[in-house]
Amino acid sequence: MANISDVIEQFLTQLFADSDNVSISRNELANYFSCAPSQINYVLMTRFTPARGYVVESRRGGGGYINLTRLSDNRDKLLDELVNLPVSGGMSYTSALQVLKRLCEANILEEDSARLLAAVMSDKALIAPAVVKDGLRAGMMRSLATALLKKEDKQNG
Repeated sequence: MANISDVIEQFLTQLFADSDNVSISRNELANYFSCAPSQINYVLMTRFTPARGYVVESRRGGGGYINLTRLSDNRDKLLDELVNLPVSGGMSYTSALQVLKRLCEANILEEDSARLLAAVMSDKALIAPAVVKDGLRAGMMRSLATALLKKEDKQNG
């Protein structure tokens, strides 16, 4: 049997069948699933991240509406999003793996290359405090995206 987080994620994902944008009340969703609104927040924060291809905008008050947007799978747009990734916010190893997976799914990166990059970006490979590791990973991802864009420009030019 699936846990409540999986069920909520599946429900929200199905809402994207007709559109790349979904707006829903957090409280209504919590009532529908007979759970606390914090459970909805948990699903949104862990399952609907930019690394997984989503942007979540939350509005407080009035039932706490949330606006979910599915990011484009367009190669150039995806790479541009990564190039403009703020390094100061950092990137966890889990997020880096999710981004590498998206790059593979978009046929931008081969799986062998993604596995090698994952090894290089791992906590074991980065000998630094955790806060620094996340910044290093974000910088590495930006550099990767920049190199992939240049490679694509060179092939098309």
